[in-house]
Amino acid sequence: MALTLYHVEWCPDCIAVRETLSRLGAAYTGVIVPDARPLRKQVYDVSGQYFVPVLTDGDTVLTETDDIVAHLETHYAKTPS
Repeated sequence: MALTLYHVEWCPDCIAVRETLSRLGAAYTGVIVPDARPLRKQVYDVSGQYFVPVLTDGDTVLTETDDIVAHLETHYAKTPS
């Protein structure tokens, strides 16, 4: 499935999600959104709220950092062969 991360560069939660994606080697599309919450129309259209990070994985939309990281660990962690 295609992963899309809506984020801002400076957000500690966004950084944690990007680091998890990188560590897992998960390919994703990053969408940097405006710093001002009211201008985050893309985020609102996807999630119904203005806060980041937001991760979409196909039809799944995740809006809480812990939930995003848990989802990534469950679905994208490579199992040893």
